[in-house]
Amino acid sequence: MKSLSQSTELVKIDQKTSNLPIKFNENDINSALKLVEKDLYLKDREDVKKFLPDILGRVLARIWIDSDFKENFKKNPASILSENGVYLPDDMILEFQKPNSDRPKIIVYEKKGNSNFKVRVVQLQLVMIAGR
Repeated sequence: MKSLSQSTELVKIDQKTSNLPIKFNENDINSALKLVEKDLYLKDREDVKKFLPDILGRVLARIWIDSDFKENFKKNPASILSENGVYLPDDMILEFQKPNSDRPKIIVYEKKGNSNFKVRVVQLQLVMIAGR
């Protein structure tokens, strides 16, 4: 059984009545919604800085169109990433800020040892710009 964060219910295309220029099959839709092709275990800060911005960009795009995914991500971002095959180092903390605004933000912090101090590693924010 798929978890809600892996649901593709928001993308239903009736091939017989679709006016889209490209015909999709179920496998194309499923792969378009995936965060990663195969499980990804990030080992350290450098891995997080290298791989996580692209993955979190996909998360923000998915949040924009999938309210169930957004609600689940808002409750426990690290859990949703791991459900979707992305595993963070133990010293990384995810925060989902402004989840109900038009500009949600995801920040990844690194926390060392028993310290309350945390250092920002990655920050992504959804910003829509229209021009004419």
